[in-house]
Amino acid sequence: MTTRYVVQRDTRGWRTQVWASFGLAFLCSAVGVLRLPGQELDRAFLAIGMFFCLFATFAVAKTTRDNRDGQVDTSAWVMTVWVAFAAAVMLTAWGLYRMKIEEWQKYYMLVTWLFLISSSFTLAKMMRDEQEASLLERRAAAAREGRAEAGGQQRA
Repeated sequence: MTTRYVVQRDTRGWRTQVWASFGLAFLCSAVGVLRLPGQELDRAFLAIGMFFCLFATFAVAKTTRDNRDGQVDTSAWVMTVWVAFAAAVMLTAWGLYRMKIEEWQKYYMLVTWLFLISSSFTLAKMMRDEQEASLLERRAAAAREGRAEAGGQQRA
């Protein structure tokens, strides 16, 4: 029995929204970090923390998706990815909490930081969905070509 897959692609509107959300989150975070009053070392720490969170978010999303149908990565790698994500979130939160800035500025940075993490997960999922849909379509086309060639050889 042949397994049938339905390839469902995201709409152009959804892809535009996801990229726009990620771009806006990144831009608002960057502007917030650059315009924060206070010591340059604090701003640098916050910028590094946000980048750490950004990359750790993509690593968690990829590792989770790679292992969804069964574990393909080592347990040590999966643990490392999750520990890095937790460390990124906790250290960035701690750095933001201890910064000597006004409360509204902390809340602005908190919201942009959480928006950046959320939009990063959404972007990673959208990109992986696109990759998997393309892979399924290539496999289906190759299977159709294989059946067509086999059918042509049988008739000859």
